[in-house]
Amino acid sequence: MHSGRAVATAAALMTATALLAGCSSSGSTTGSAASSGPVKLDFWGWAPGYDQSVALWNKSHPDIQITFDKTASGSKGGYTKMLTAVQAGNAPCLAQVGYETLPSFAAAGALQDVTDATASAKSQFADWTWNQVTIGGKTYGAPVDTAPMALMYRKDLFAKYGITTPPATWDQYAADAAKVHAADPSVYLGDFGNDAYNYAGLAWQAGAPWFGTANQQWQVSINSAGNAKVASYWQGLLDKKLLKTDPSYDPSLYADMASGKILSDVNAVWDAPIIASSVKGTSGQWAVAPMPVWDASNPVYGNDGGSATAVLKGCAHAKEAAEFALWMSTDPDSVANLIKVTGIYPAATSGLSNPALSAPDPFYGGQKIYDVFNAEMPHINTSWQWGPTMTQTSTDLGDGLGQAGTGGATLPSVLGTVQSKTVAQMKQQGLTVTG
Repeated sequence: MHSGRAVATAAALMTATALLAGCSSSGSTTGSAASSGPVKLDFWGWAPGYDQSVALWNKSHPDIQITFDKTASGSKGGYTKMLTAVQAGNAPCLAQVGYETLPSFAAAGALQDVTDATASAKSQFADWTWNQVTIGGKTYGAPVDTAPMALMYRKDLFAKYGITTPPATWDQYAADAAKVHAADPSVYLGDFGNDAYNYAGLAWQAGAPWFGTANQQWQVSINSAGNAKVASYWQGLLDKKLLKTDPSYDPSLYADMASGKILSDVNAVWDAPIIASSVKGTSGQWAVAPMPVWDASNPVYGNDGGSATAVLKGCAHAKEAAEFALWMSTDPDSVANLIKVTGIYPAATSGLSNPALSAPDPFYGGQKIYDVFNAEMPHINTSWQWGPTMTQTSTDLGDGLGQAGTGGATLPSVLGTVQSKTVAQMKQQGLTVTG
């Protein structure tokens, strides 16, 4: 699951980077096991369901015991707390870190190299997910999930407003948004929030990358022509007042969903249980359809998130930490738990045959919702690359998306601002960059 969202502030990361540069690579030995007792490891994260997987491990592994501490999500201070703990030499061995933030943690010297302890497990994961936890040839943890996107929608209210089939293309989505809003100006087909990573999924789908590398240089293309296409589309809907603009994951969003003022959400697989737990009174009235696409004859979908179980710098039991991280992502009972409770789409290839993926979901009217995500996966471009300053980039973009929602800025201008700030930040870190 992602939920790291806009991540910690750039200032915190840069401070940590500077301080960590002088940290001893041996790190802290806090939590070393007494020779007579089990190895004890701490694990920090925020995703629902992680604690239940830890409990399963603890029952079957008496010699290595994990304590799961629930932190704020990455954007709400979780990442800052982790980086500060590494800097102070008292970090947990294990941490939930979104793929998008791992490069920033690596740049800050906050990760422990567990290449040797994990190498034999590489073949158990989709190649591109293993690439997400491997930076500069070193592996820093285990992939947990990927995050294909779809359209979660109210079947009953779509029917009420004459939408007989969910929009398959973005043109149809725009037409349906106009249709619904014309019928009742207080009702909206969807919401335009301020989540930078949800927006990244839209860019991902459109084949509009933000970062790349060539000739030992970083390339930044946040305001490219491909990104301009995405921005212009959503700006057009905002200009026509066809979208609600509740902040992402805000109580106001779920209040509007519960009251039938917002009829759908384009979001990642892990959002399905969040909606289910946030608007329980509408259970059975929802369904999941593929994400609308740009070209119906060549469907391509987006990805919004995915996390690793990372091993943090200073872990005195890195081998055991890596063993747990791999187990959590591959053990059938753990994966089944994470599918049901966390809403993951497994990164481990064995997880794709887990029976939990084919279970009917009562909230979604008994639909086997993972069938939608399974069908989309072959049509997601897995070459997307995250940059080393996503902490700053996501914060700047999230602020800009919020301003666009209130009419204080336009999306094309927001992308230009984020582009220039990102390039400046990377140069400040001493990176060679074009863009």
